[in-house]
Amino acid sequence: MNKRIGRIFKGDKGIWMVFFFLCMVSIVEVFSASSGLTYKSQNYVGPIAYHTLTILAGALVAIITLNIPCRYFKLMTPFLMLISLLTLLWVLLAGTKVGDAGRWISLFGITFQPSEIAKGTVVLAVAQILAAMQREEKGADRNAFKWILWIALPACLLIGLENLSTAAMLFVVVFLMMFFGRVPIRQLGKLATVIIVAATFALTMVWVVGHDVNEEEELQATKTEQIDEPKKEKNFIEKMFHRADTWKSRIKKFGRPAPSPKDYDLDKDAQVAHANIAIVSSGIIGKGPGKSTERDFLSQAFSDFIYAIIIEELGILGAFGVMFLYIILLFRCARIASRCENNFPAFLAMGLGLLLVIQALFNMMVAVGLAPVTGQPLPLISKGGTSTIINCAYIGVILSISRSAKVKKEKELTPNMA
Repeated sequence: MNKRIGRIFKGDKGIWMVFFFLCMVSIVEVFSASSGLTYKSQNYVGPIAYHTLTILAGALVAIITLNIPCRYFKLMTPFLMLISLLTLLWVLLAGTKVGDAGRWISLFGITFQPSEIAKGTVVLAVAQILAAMQREEKGADRNAFKWILWIALPACLLIGLENLSTAAMLFVVVFLMMFFGRVPIRQLGKLATVIIVAATFALTMVWVVGHDVNEEEELQATKTEQIDEPKKEKNFIEKMFHRADTWKSRIKKFGRPAPSPKDYDLDKDAQVAHANIAIVSSGIIGKGPGKSTERDFLSQAFSDFIYAIIIEELGILGAFGVMFLYIILLFRCARIASRCENNFPAFLAMGLGLLLVIQALFNMMVAVGLAPVTGQPLPLISKGGTSTIINCAYIGVILSISRSAKVKKEKELTPNMA
């Protein structure tokens, strides 16, 4: 029986344990945080049943992916790049909008965010470029930097027009991959300077183009369409920065000094206020699973702010426990990369590990008030559909790499043992 289970759950056991515990936390906390959905639908089993089936489907995808030899991932790169480009253009031209953000497309009845596919594709392409252009002890060839920018910049630009936080996170991952891939420091320094200048310019444009909109008006705009007034034709700058109002509002809210509890306006600052209340009322061990009170007031309790609900129910110990799981994930990815004989699987494992962990870090920072609201879900925990399955596929790729690295290590040890 144990051998049969071992044949299914192959690869790094540490990754499997982290994956299992994150899924268990997800099922428990999403069930608790979905009280608003169950109240609206009057179906108390439907939301958690759907989420559990999604996780099971994701686990199946991970098992299928880990059985794909690592060398075949290289062959997928051109097809995934073409799919990513077409779907990102599709979402810009005719994407499904929620509020002022058009991030979703619907294909054969399945709604998903093309940025989820594009993130993994960029990491895959960057890993391949870095691996192909290593020059023994000298590190990466100088031309690797140019090829990586040709891949990463267009993808980040297309993603950033509708989802700035995802684009910024992806670029951070690419930058770290180039650092670990030994791209010349001088080139990275120049890139950092350009990024700072570009970010300053973009922030200035947001401040100029964006209008001051309070949260009540912003929320009303997402629920209803203003059909009484004719829409003004937007110029090119306004089209490029069509989400400037939202970005400016979030930055201003984040930059304001934290008010005292009695000064909180629970109508205008609902998400941040209730997230803070959830954290403050948690204590060391929390209120217990399923006993959250703020889940009924947080509109994205099961997604963007699920970490606040985890803190409220599981306390500071639970919060550090979940954080520790992501740290273990990153550590195991680094360990797997260090055992790889070839450069490509090593860079790919580190890139995907960084992608998952940095997104988790973004989500946690938002929940505890260390970053402006970004809309990033907590990987493998937040309620999701295709995003959950794609994250499980990333885990499957890492497990596939761990299998190939382990086999190579055994082959190297065998002659010495003989």
